[in-house]
Amino acid sequence: MKLVTTTLAFALAMTTANVATAQDKLQIVFAHHSSASNTFWQAVKKGFEDACGKVDAECQMLFTQTEGSVTEQLANIEAAIARNPDALLTTIVDNEALDEPIQRARDAGITVIAVNVDDLEGAKGNARQAFIGQGFQAAGYSLGQAQSANFPADGPIRVLVGISAPGQNWSEQRGQGVINFLEEYKASSGRDITWEKIDSGTDLAVTSDRVGAYLAGHPDLTAYFDTGFWHASVARVLADRGDAPGKVLLAGFDLVPEVIEQMKAGYIQVEVDQQPYMQGFMPVMEVYLAKNFGLAPTDIDTGQGIVKAEDADSIMDLSAKGLR
Repeated sequence: MKLVTTTLAFALAMTTANVATAQDKLQIVFAHHSSASNTFWQAVKKGFEDACGKVDAECQMLFTQTEGSVTEQLANIEAAIARNPDALLTTIVDNEALDEPIQRARDAGITVIAVNVDDLEGAKGNARQAFIGQGFQAAGYSLGQAQSANFPADGPIRVLVGISAPGQNWSEQRGQGVINFLEEYKASSGRDITWEKIDSGTDLAVTSDRVGAYLAGHPDLTAYFDTGFWHASVARVLADRGDAPGKVLLAGFDLVPEVIEQMKAGYIQVEVDQQPYMQGFMPVMEVYLAKNFGLAPTDIDTGQGIVKAEDADSIMDLSAKGLR
């Protein structure tokens, strides 16, 4: 009987110790605006999970059911705050909708870091403590500049800019960056260049339909810029039409596998890499440093690296593994 009692006491002590250890682990929730079907966010998720494994944190990434739904994102944020985690990571795609819950999270002692998308006014516009992601206007400008090297030497230039998610910071700012370059290019070169914007959507099928319809009405289109990776579907439209690679220039953001395949095929000439794995990995490390060493979270620019078709082979394997 004494042995049984001792064994039971030992088991209870071990259980208590395990509960205490679990409670001591960092609790981090990442609530963003995208659905699980978004290939880009799977790369962010991998970086997030790898970092959580390295610091032995309890982590959860909350996707929306509907791509880009701020309403669903807010519901996930509220659920996260109710759990009182150590940290909340989120995307600030709307300049006002997330202000109150993020301030409330901060008031409750929760570390809040914006990832991937920030308030247009940065820290002045939202109580988040840092931003880890890309400078969108600068990236759009760099994309336009890089693709301009492929513009035809003579004749008029017609450009279409796809605003994938009208009203959302990341898409509007990238598109504006492209347009800023086009304005400067027109002024400095004296070329006959015109551009239009279109609501291009955040679904491959939708983007192919909308841009395909524009192509049908504007066979003189020179270049299409997407603010995401959905121009990969436009490449398929061009191939189905029998258009040779380069007849209509394509450029956009993020090195998802389908984009790289279309780069290898010659239909996409230029892409911007914003390093999604890093966007998932680094905020976890900043939370760890803040909670264990009192180091304040800091901004990290994950870049506006330009990738060209000749680079596609060297990064295809990394992209397929969710590392680029």
